[in-house]
Amino acid sequence: MTGRIVLAATPIGNPDDASARLRDAIAHADLIAAEDTRRLRDLARRLGVELTAELVAVHDHNEADRAVMLIDRARDGAAVLVVSDAGMPTVSDPGFRVVEAAAAGGVDVTVLPGPSAVLTALALSGLPTDRFCFEGFLPRKAGERARSLAALTSEPRTMVFFEAPHRLAESLAAMAEHWGHDRRAAVSRELTKTYEETRRGSLAELAAWALAEAPRGEIVVTVAGRPARAASMEELVAEALARVVAGERAKDAVADLAATGGVPRRELYAAVLSARAEGASGA
Repeated sequence: MTGRIVLAATPIGNPDDASARLRDAIAHADLIAAEDTRRLRDLARRLGVELTAELVAVHDHNEADRAVMLIDRARDGAAVLVVSDAGMPTVSDPGFRVVEAAAAGGVDVTVLPGPSAVLTALALSGLPTDRFCFEGFLPRKAGERARSLAALTSEPRTMVFFEAPHRLAESLAAMAEHWGHDRRAAVSRELTKTYEETRRGSLAELAAWALAEAPRGEIVVTVAGRPARAASMEELVAEALARVVAGERAKDAVADLAATGGVPRRELYAAVLSARAEGASGA
């Protein structure tokens, strides 16, 4: 670790998820930048690790200033460990400005991977995981939140959000209003803890549940992306004709488009032939 910045993921709930590398890093760091030093001390106690490092609080309000000091210490040879309260630093938590400054200053940065609430909730959601985006917390004010949701209306990827318990029902209802009441979603809370729970359903169903039950704890909301719109027969015919003009065989273009568009191949082929005939007679 000497002379570098080390970003380390900490448990998101269960301390037994701490890796051996994390324990070793906490025990041997010269300087630890923690989002909350009290929570770091508690984690070290739970892990049975003796803290000998200098501790410094690095949070949203002071990270820009503290980043310079951390980089200077690493450049002087110190082993600098950066941790957030839970999960991976920089992911909706402090750490980004430290990495940015390290990259600009030529200081080595490495990561001790580990627990992530984003990936854990995504895996539990039952929604597509091949493509996803993380959107953090929605704005608190209704107008700003509406603008953020409107900007994501056409997002095809699965979306992951953090949300506070007292705003959950309102946020789910707003999502349903903007994206459709039937849009699939999941709400995960207290991940890896004793009362871990994941609810799956439509946005409307989850909004009603949140309003009635007022769930507590740390919450992650996962929402399916916008479903792909099925192309009309006219659009498929037009694309097939364009591909034929570009040199592709009509049968090959039709076979491909029929498979992806979910229409009978014979029906599409007949429509393409009819359109070509009309085009020829019109010419």
